[in-house]
Amino acid sequence: MDWNQYRFRSLWTLPAPAPDVYRALERIEDYPRWWPQVREVTRLDDTSGLLRFRSLLPYDLTATLYQGHRDPAAGVLEVAMRGDMEGWARWTVTPRGPGTLARYDQEVEVRKPLLRRFAVPGRPLFRANHRLMMRAGRRGLAAYLEAGRQAV
Repeated sequence: MDWNQYRFRSLWTLPAPAPDVYRALERIEDYPRWWPQVREVTRLDDTSGLLRFRSLLPYDLTATLYQGHRDPAAGVLEVAMRGDMEGWARWTVTPRGPGTLARYDQEVEVRKPLLRRFAVPGRPLFRANHRLMMRAGRRGLAAYLEAGRQAV
């Protein structure tokens, strides 16, 4: 087992229509508005951007995201990641009852030297840090979508 490789899956139930959720997730430059741990997004061009994020643990991660598979009809948004983490991430957005299920899958290898150095003892903390980040993201997106619906 390579202790620097991670596979994550998060399921977000959101009280908004799937097209609204998809549109919010595809506007990555808006993530800092609703996702507290996404500290900065810099668009590089129409298909890539640099993200800086930080959760509870005292370190920033940066990664350049490159647009991959994108299929609004199927609700799929996928990116390749290069930087402190290398790999891919995918959102799959599907209607569920009166709302939406947003599934997040990610497979990455940590490249940041400090995190690689603490790969074995730090792994449980790194995974918990990711869970906290994802939990805050779900809450933030739900509030963002609700505020958008109230403004209409």
